[in-house]
Amino acid sequence: MQDYKKEFIDFMVESQVLKFGSFTLKSGRQSPFFMNAGAYITGSQLQKLGQYYAKAIYENYGADFDVLFGPAYKGIPLSVATVIAFSQLYGKEIRYCSNRKEAKDHGGDTGLLLGSTIKEGDKIVIIEDVTTSGKSIEETFPIIKAQCPNPDKIEIKGLMVSLNRQERGKGEKSALEEITDLYGFPANAIVTMSEVVEYLYNKPTGKDGKIIIDDKIKQDIDNYYKEYGVK
Repeated sequence: MQDYKKEFIDFMVESQVLKFGSFTLKSGRQSPFFMNAGAYITGSQLQKLGQYYAKAIYENYGADFDVLFGPAYKGIPLSVATVIAFSQLYGKEIRYCSNRKEAKDHGGDTGLLLGSTIKEGDKIVIIEDVTTSGKSIEETFPIIKAQCPNPDKIEIKGLMVSLNRQERGKGEKSALEEITDLYGFPANAIVTMSEVVEYLYNKPTGKDGKIIIDDKIKQDIDNYYKEYGVK
């Protein structure tokens, strides 16, 4: 596992973004872990987060793209932080773009988009916090394609999320695999849940040396994946 992935796992725990216990998901599933990217709230946290995303995007998709699209609302700060980090780390100016929930009909920046426009020939990477069902991509994909009279002239290079939960989406495959099958572009994550478990299991973490995933939590996670995990 790459060092930046290990650092990112520690970062999620320290920022109290990744928690373990018992959580009811939007899907109704009772999960032993939960990730909330909305808990990244400080300048230093967002700076680091952008760097981790930028490294993962570069590793998976390179620098040959023009726009980083972050769906509203959580995708807005993610896209901004990451294009800043991409410029600093790789010297490539990527434009950020997000959608508004409602189109703006006044002023000089009317329309549905916030930030950059999307034009013919653009190569786009989509950035999100986590994808469980793929529902957000169902909304995002047509928004991006609708920005150009000839949608085939826009290329979506891929999706990047922070954590791959590695559980079934609507069928027997994971949500990220279903997105690839349906839309034809790759979907990746900074880390997978199996990498998180491998790294944190019975490992003293943080300044107090606390064990985040002990035998009980590991068993809860194993039981969860027996029921909802990808086969």
